[in-house]
Amino acid sequence: MIVRYLEYLVALAREQHFSRAAAACSVTQPTLSAGIKQLEESLGVLIVERRQRFVGLTVEGERVLAWAQRTLADYSRLEQELGELGDGLQGKIRLGAIPVTLPVIALLTAPFAAKHPKIRFEIVSLTSIEIQRGLDDFTLDAAVTYLDNEPLSQVQTHPLYRERYVLISGMREDLAGRQSLTWAEAASLPLCLLTRNMQNRRIIDMHLHEAGVAAQPIIETNSLITLWGHIRYSGQASIVPHTFALLLERLDDLALLPLVEPTATHLVGVVAADRDPLPPLTRALIAVAQSLDLPAAIESRIARRAGECPTLNAVVASD
Repeated sequence: MIVRYLEYLVALAREQHFSRAAAACSVTQPTLSAGIKQLEESLGVLIVERRQRFVGLTVEGERVLAWAQRTLADYSRLEQELGELGDGLQGKIRLGAIPVTLPVIALLTAPFAAKHPKIRFEIVSLTSIEIQRGLDDFTLDAAVTYLDNEPLSQVQTHPLYRERYVLISGMREDLAGRQSLTWAEAASLPLCLLTRNMQNRRIIDMHLHEAGVAAQPIIETNSLITLWGHIRYSGQASIVPHTFALLLERLDDLALLPLVEPTATHLVGVVAADRDPLPPLTRALIAVAQSLDLPAAIESRIARRAGECPTLNAVVASD
């Protein structure tokens, strides 16, 4: 029962609201409140500051929360290890991913699912700051993010692929016949870019600065769907990783041009909290990631589509 009470506390700290925390734990609010009260009585300290609504945790409550997070992580690892001794690995991997890696995630999870069919995934799109927080507080088992730009702390890293950068736009007369575009030229176009809290946007701004220009986007968004909608239907262009070519269902009316001056790449990989031993599910995920030739898988899929888009050949050839 103590494990359940710890789950209530962690959910309350995450949701900052009794009703939402109860819903997350699939219990009623009185049940959740009673469980936390029982935890307080068992430990002899006040954990939650209460008024008409949730206010926060006490100093003692913050200490109990940190202990609860570690305890639940250890309990989950124990369950995984016992399962591994019995019917094989099973359970759920909580995987964070920065938004620009989402087009590639299935190339990792599909072979993993084929090897470990009893394991489920919960994949959430997060900023790199949120990923660091999730690894620190045990709400994430692993994540896919940049490894060589604003690196995370206290993590182990496992490279997957290098992303390159392309301008993607509807066909324009000034892009006809081009095989590449400079970053400075890209900055002069009507751009739709990710918001500045996204690490990919900070990378783009860095390379534009290297080219002696600055972005003045018409649209800024934290949504890849919104980004794509404005490229397709509103005449904006965008600077994106070359892996976005994997998502496009129609390419014949688009321009995808490699960006040069500078020619830039950044390393993407799997990260996990630097703990020993790793939980079995996390360890299995890393083993699959290390067995894959993801760069070859990405390039072969892009190459197969090159006939649909005259400028996509340049994207393949630029690697």
